[in-house]
Formats: sequence, C-alpha cells, structure tokens
Amino acid sequence: MPAGSVVEAAAAPAVSTKKATRPDRSGEPLLQVENLGKHFPVTAGLLRRQVAAVKAVDGVSFSVHKGETLGLVGESGCGKTTTGRMIMRLLDSSFGRITFEGQDITKLSQQKMRPLRRDLQMIFQDPYSSLNPRQTVGSIVGAPFRLQKLQTESGVKKAVQDLLELVGLNPEHYNRYPHEFSGGQRQRIGIARTLALKPRLIVADEPVSALDVSIQAQVVNLLEDLQDELDLTYVVIAHDLSVVRHISDRIAVMYLGKIVEISDGHDLYAAPMHPYTNALLSAVPIPDPAGRRGRERIRLQGDVPSPLDPPPACRFHTRCWKAQDICKRIEPPLVELAPGHQTACHFPENAPAGATELVARAAAEQEASAPVAASGGRRHVGKHR
Repeated sequence: MPAGSVVEAAAAPAVSTKKATRPDRSGEPLLQVENLGKHFPVTAGLLRRQVAAVKAVDGVSFSVHKGETLGLVGESGCGKTTTGRMIMRLLDSSFGRITFEGQDITKLSQQKMRPLRRDLQMIFQDPYSSLNPRQTVGSIVGAPFRLQKLQTESGVKKAVQDLLELVGLNPEHYNRYPHEFSGGQRQRIGIARTLALKPRLIVADEPVSALDVSIQAQVVNLLEDLQDELDLTYVVIAHDLSVVRHISDRIAVMYLGKIVEISDGHDLYAAPMHPYTNALLSAVPIPDPAGRRGRERIRLQGDVPSPLDPPPACRFHTRCWKAQDICKRIEPPLVELAPGHQTACHFPENAPAGATELVARAAAEQEASAPVAASGGRRHVGKHR
C-alpha cells in the first residue's frame, strides 16, 4: 500500500495535532511491561476441572516513559482492555512482570497497592456505567479524597469544584446527578475523578468510543491539554486509528493477544511494516472521494481465530496474504527493523534490505533460548527484542 495513502487515511482534521516535542526516553521507563499474559481458565464437568484456557493476552512487552502517550490499538477482542486492567492491577496476570517506577507491582497485595493507586488511575470506556447514578457529582469526584484519606487546603468541595472547572464543567454542577448530563459531560466527570489524586500514569480505555464524533475531538483535545499542564503519562487503548494518530507519541498494534508492531506514530502511519497494520490503516475512512479512489483497500479473509485455540506460530498467518510455510511453523519475534520501529513478521513490508534475514536469525535464537513451560511443554517467550 502506498505510504501517502496511509497518511491520508489517518487524517482527522477535527482533532488538534499532537505536540511536536517528544518526551525524553533516555532514562528509566515510568512503566515497564515484560512478557505479560492473562489466560482465563475454561472449566467443565461436575468437578469443574480446567479443560482449556482463553489466551486473552499471551506475552506482551512494552515500556512507557514519563510524559509519553502510548497508543494500544487492535480489533475488538485482541486483549487491549485486559492488558490495561492488568497494568492497573484490576486483574491479576497469569505470567509476566509489571514494573512501575522501578518497583515490581505484579504480585503486590491489595493493601500494598493502595498507596500506589494515587499514581495509577484509569478512565473507563462507558461514561454511563462508570458513574454511580445514586451519587452526586460532588460525591463521585470527591470519593478518591475520602478513600485515600487525603486532606486538601480548602476542603474537598473546593477541590472538586476546581477539578470540574479544569475539565471544562461548571463548578455549580457539584450537586447534580449523572443523569442530568450528556455523554461527553459524563466522560469529563470521569476524567475529573481520575485527576483528583494527581496520578502519574493514566490508562484510558477507549475514552471516546461511546461519544459522538464532534464530542470525541473535544475530549481528545482536553486529554492533550491536561497532559501538557499536569505532566501526565498516558496509555490510550483504542480501535480508532484516526484518534490514536493525534494523541500518541508511540503506537503498539495488537492482534489476538500479541503485539505485532510498535513504532513512533509518524513512522507507523507513513511506512507500516506488519501486514495487519497495513490492513487496519486501509480501513480508515477518507472524506475525500479522490483520495478513496487512489487507495488500495485490503480486505482480510476469514474471521479472527478464537483465543481458545489460536493458530500456531504467527497468529495472523490464517488471514495474511503474504503467509508462507515458515509462518505456520515458527513464531516471528518482535524485532527492531528500523530505529524505534519493531515488527513481528517474517516478511515485513516497507522494511530495509536484509530485514527477512534479521527476523530469521532472531527467530532461531528465540527458539533455542525460550524456556519450556511446566504445563504442557508450552514455550513462553521472554522479554522481546
């Protein structure tokens, strides 16, 4: 697919352009995820014995630096939300490691996680179900102060009103109930609650997918303004590539529980290397009829395989037009084929010369060094290259 058509496909003029200055990635990452996975057991029989497992997330690795926004994109059911909930420790991982500010939080108890909740907060997808309809806005936004027993200089009410004003709401809304607000206003209330404890990392789980298109741009611009003002770090989970393009410094593409490509936002849209990423970008609507005529539409064959029984080796090979025999036998590792651009594909597109040989060597090393898991002899790959 031509690179120019990808850039046109991702255009979203309603959303402001992402800041030009990139965060410093030379130091220690704020968040480090290594070989993280979540398998949900499937039980059957009178004794409810485990007979299978849903491999929702199956060994993902990435890092997020202070002040950075990482976009996590993919089809519904690929494991994006499960990954976000494991980062927040709302779900316990089956294997892998989560490090926040140099501290391993993977197995911390809820009691030890409680102080860290100030630094780790989440924006939920549905603003209608994430707010208690029986509580006022003041009670909802003020709950973090009460739960963490945090004292404020001018009282909780004044702090809540300041937060409402910060997210573009009227401080007089303090005594209103959620049903009195529109969807966009409810999401702003959820954002205000998230900001109450001045977190360092925010996981935003599809924060605009339930909103009208006109309201989506307002919320995305609000998130960017808050990041600049409060020095926030985001992990944004979404399936809308137009939104992710404008808010993300880096983008990780997921497919069936695996990360298949990670790159700077501009590089990913200008020269995507994984066939799945190319297919996703070709599906983004273009408002210009002339641009639509000049773009190749990639239509994937078949349905997404079940995470109960994912395909062996490369999980995308059942729908990939470039798949060959090696794709069915050997899993491609996530390899850096260009500066800051990692791809898990035996036959990447838009890649420099020698990329196929580089992937083959990395795959051979991975097969030789991967430890065999105790259950069933399954191999779990360690930290990605």
